[in-house]
Amino acid sequence: MTPRPPPDDAARAPERVTVRRPRVGVLSLQGDFGRHAASLEALGATAVRVVLPADLEGLDALVMPGGESTTMLRLMEANGLRTPLEAFVRERPVLGTCAGVILLAREADRLPAPTLGALDVGVGRNAYGRQIDSFEAELEASALGGPFTGVFIRAPRIVRVGPGVEVVARHGAEPVGVRQGRIVGLCFHPELTSDLRFHRWFLGAVAGLAVPAPRPGGARVPEIAAAHASTIAMTPATSATGAIPAPPGGRA
Repeated sequence: MTPRPPPDDAARAPERVTVRRPRVGVLSLQGDFGRHAASLEALGATAVRVVLPADLEGLDALVMPGGESTTMLRLMEANGLRTPLEAFVRERPVLGTCAGVILLAREADRLPAPTLGALDVGVGRNAYGRQIDSFEAELEASALGGPFTGVFIRAPRIVRVGPGVEVVARHGAEPVGVRQGRIVGLCFHPELTSDLRFHRWFLGAVAGLAVPAPRPGGARVPEIAAAHASTIAMTPATSATGAIPAPPGGRA
């Protein structure tokens, strides 16, 4: 019986290549960390809650969410996170939104402890007003190549932009999104919309992580879309000055 020749390479089944999912931490001491985690998971990343120093190990990037900046600073100290976070934000990509940009800024007012100082900007806390002054507006987002709907809730205002800092989003003439190398700070809440473009841009263009290509119509997260729908329902048709419900954790 004549033995069969071994199959050639072209006839062999292709080997399955496993691509590691990016591990992205979400600071989860207080604030709107759950919706950031949902956005990251929708984009193919593994979202890791960061509460203790050990949680930072092996992360490719970090998101610092909106919430109460004074509470976050106190809990960072209480949980032993202050020094590890100071080191992390100087070495790895970080996205800070609302209270997160306050914590990353070089200067911010009325805080119980110094900020992390990784982003050369000055920030005024709650500078857009009280809860009733929260609003939603169309932004010019140069990082995305077009408009983006920004949700501002007791939002901070960027009052100084350092020479090495790029403005990546504006509300009118005002900077509301900035980037300095691997650090991004946004005054608004991208996680409160169903539009994942800012999270995708951060993961891909800033952090250099592999994320799947966007599906037709864009990736959507049901709970985020539902939250955004309820926000719209409570906002007047102009959507420029209407009150918007605060995310968990309250003001910045």
